[in-house]
Amino acid sequence: MYDKLWLIPFFPLLGAIINGLLGKRFIKNEKVIGAIGTGMLFLSFLVSCKYFIQLLGDSVKSHQNVIASWMSVGKLQVDWGFLLDPLSALMIMVVTGVGTLIHLYSIGYMHGEEGFYRYFSYLNLFVFSMLMLVLGNNALVMFVGWEGVGLCSYLLIGYYFEKKSAGDAAKKAFVMNRVGDFGFLLGLFTLFWALGSHGVWTINFVEITENAHLLSGDMILGASVTTVATLCFFLGATGKSAQLPLFTWLPDAMEGPTPVSALIHAATMVTAGVYMIGRMNILFAMSPTTMFVVALVGALTAIFAATIGFAQNDIKRVLAYSTVSQLGFMFVAMGVGAFTAGIFHLMTHAFFKACLFLGSGSVIHAMHHALHHAHLDDDAQDMRNMGGLRKKMPITWATFGISCLAISGLPFFSGFFSKDEILWWAFASTRGNKVIWVIVVVAAFMTAFYMFRCLYMTFYGEQKTNPKAKDHVHESPWVITLPLVVLAGLATVGGLIGIPHAIDIAHVGNKLNAFLAPVFHHSQELYKIEAHGSASTEIILMVFSVAIALAGIGFATVMYMKDPSLPGKFTAKFPTLHRVVFNKWYVDEIYDTLFVNSTKKLGIFCWKGFDVKVVDGIVNGIAKLVGALSSVLRYTQSGLFTNYALTMVLGTVVMLAIFILN
Repeated sequence: MYDKLWLIPFFPLLGAIINGLLGKRFIKNEKVIGAIGTGMLFLSFLVSCKYFIQLLGDSVKSHQNVIASWMSVGKLQVDWGFLLDPLSALMIMVVTGVGTLIHLYSIGYMHGEEGFYRYFSYLNLFVFSMLMLVLGNNALVMFVGWEGVGLCSYLLIGYYFEKKSAGDAAKKAFVMNRVGDFGFLLGLFTLFWALGSHGVWTINFVEITENAHLLSGDMILGASVTTVATLCFFLGATGKSAQLPLFTWLPDAMEGPTPVSALIHAATMVTAGVYMIGRMNILFAMSPTTMFVVALVGALTAIFAATIGFAQNDIKRVLAYSTVSQLGFMFVAMGVGAFTAGIFHLMTHAFFKACLFLGSGSVIHAMHHALHHAHLDDDAQDMRNMGGLRKKMPITWATFGISCLAISGLPFFSGFFSKDEILWWAFASTRGNKVIWVIVVVAAFMTAFYMFRCLYMTFYGEQKTNPKAKDHVHESPWVITLPLVVLAGLATVGGLIGIPHAIDIAHVGNKLNAFLAPVFHHSQELYKIEAHGSASTEIILMVFSVAIALAGIGFATVMYMKDPSLPGKFTAKFPTLHRVVFNKWYVDEIYDTLFVNSTKKLGIFCWKGFDVKVVDGIVNGIAKLVGALSSVLRYTQSGLFTNYALTMVLGTVVMLAIFILN
């Protein structure tokens, strides 16, 4: 019934192989390459739709499809297998659906690029890896996808490899993700050892869930074994999902093409950590300590990244820090036990953030075209060079504005439902915390402010584009605007599948909560994780969060629409604060001092102190010793017969003397 699950990752893999091997020499045509890359992912989307609908009507909500045996070591049997349940079904719909739109968009955006075939090959390979990650039925298959998206992100971020900044950003992303991956492996080894001590040798997710209760009371290093394992897994999540302290790679990843930012930083790779916690929810639910750490780190990341977004002028960097902040919201949800709310926000965020990134790409595409036409080298991504683009690019403006409303949490856009459910659980959950609730409320205010700052600086006011280029700015072609319209529509109505009970006037029910219940209900019920409070309290908090969002929008309107001189006055009054925030709290500089430069110094010391003086010294010393001995022994090989005869006589005398004495 579900024996063709393998087709979902297979199609993008096939597209990557075809374009990668044949694109440059045989296919060459951009339209054909783009059609192969987009078409393969669309086929994957169709298969995903088939199985998603099939699962909706199936009474059994968990199905495993084993393709082949991978390895058998003692009692451990690891298969290449896929798991389809409500969680993975939702994820494959998001990955393939949003991914298809981004591929379509890329055909127009990447037109004329020398490495067009290479780009689509990497993009298809990335989606294949992400699908392996979310469909894997065991932790090793997940880890293959986990490492695959890391590799592909390196290739895509460094797509413009001739630029040093792009190469540096790619290396930074790769290295920082390896730090997190080390934590993932430690967690996996700890979990495997702990379950094995009870005679259960498995890394299969279904079997882990069924046997997790065996770990209750187990201790390691003076702490609960589930706490140690889940903290290690969370370290992996902080790397992949750009949370404190491993978040600095994501803003630099804006060096890649804009569609890459939309795919990696909206719908796929950065949500892998959130998905991983959702997949292992039973283990995290067993450790209140880990869940508090997850919620706290998420809250601090949400507000910290939001402050940086206040002062950025590069349109993509504003969205990058917004992504980091919104991922913090998702981790808060996971940390307070609102697993469904976290996945809900993952889904809605994929819609509005992909639309925002692609919208920024549409603006950059238009600005770059105009500046190129006018033979100018101004920064096409600097919002200070924009303004007044609303009339020039009406479709981009409308879709960007809708997504700003959604991410700000205004009724009744998709972000309103998912964000408010997170805030409610943070306030009322048995694993919630009022301090964390206050932090995320402030972060929600800041989100509304910096997103409308971005909207106003880009599309409203006086057009600040160089006069030579002003008349050349125009709306992007349909292949770019169509995905924007579809994503804006999803950002508008996508939240209706998760209407909270408190405002469910039509009694349609929370469809998403019911759909994901088979995945999360067991752990929430077993460990008494629930939100306590009346419907009136929930409505009051909902109204309060909307008021907070409106306040943020209001402040942005006053500062960037009513009186555009206010930002300049503020920065003049608080120059140090502005400089610190503009420079991202100097986190990169601190990391360079503590880790990068110290590692370089250690490397130089090892090179000059050990390699040069010790290793090279030993090698060169042996060479000198051999040379010295050779310079003495060479006299025995003079080539004179009389010398050889004398040597033979002396040798004979010595041998006779030894014989006589003995």
